Amino acid sequence: MKKYMLWLVLLLPACMLQAQTKNYKAVFDMSSRDSVNQQAIVREIGLIKGASPDANLEVVIYGQGMDLVVKGRTPQEAAIQKIIADGKASFKVCSMTMKRNNIDASQLIPGVEIVPDGIYEIVSRQQDGWGYVKVGH
Repeated sequence: MKKYMLWLVLLLPACMLQAQTKNYKAVFDMSSRDSVNQQAIVREIGLIKGASPDANLEVVIYGQGMDLVVKGRTPQEAAIQKIIADGKASFKVCSMTMKRNNIDASQLIPGVEIVPDGIYEIVSRQQDGWGYVKVGH
């Protein structure tokens, strides 16, 4: 019996570690123009990818979050370009928000993708088993 308990004690942490890193998928809901929130999303992506390099991360921008992905409107522009170039996360912006704010694709940070509806994108990811994170402080 002690032998089985020892195996259980040794294998349990390994199983827990596997459960924490397996199939890590998170969609971030970014609808704030607050610079603290913009900085937080960049920081969180770095922390998550540092702990789980294979994590699938997506940031969906809509509403007042638009400045995060428009060239020249965020201090995080260089960091976002690097995140996209390194394949650490995708950034997707709502086309309806773009239209409402008179923003066209040429004004976006290179690599930012356009989706028809930001909320629909978030809901679709959740239905596919992605975790949901509302960016805020």
